[in-house]
Amino acid sequence: MSGHQHDEGHTIAGWSGCAIAIVGAAAAGGGIVGWSPGIWVGPVVMALAALVAWRLHLAGWGKPPGVRAADQRGLRVRDRTAREGHAGCLGCRLAGRRGVSVRTGGAPKPAVTTSRAGS
Repeated sequence: MSGHQHDEGHTIAGWSGCAIAIVGAAAAGGGIVGWSPGIWVGPVVMALAALVAWRLHLAGWGKPPGVRAADQRGLRVRDRTAREGHAGCLGCRLAGRRGVSVRTGGAPKPAVTTSRAGS
């Protein structure tokens, strides 16, 4: 992983969700060719894969949207910002975590306060 120049998104959440989804797809494929419970078991296992990956993402074992810093790209590196949520992340929004949005330009506008003196 250290020789990679790109953030390919290898995470515990991604690999776990993918492995469980492969088992679900194999069960569904078995259902198509003759194992009748596979028609129902396969889609349930694939939905479970999505839930497991989402849960691991929320626990910090996924990645935020976009490119991570070079020191954060390892498979076993936990995302410390997951508790607050990631800006622009559908999974975090579904969990009720809004995240801190990143502004791109200028200084923040000063707060305008009005006071009534002598009233």
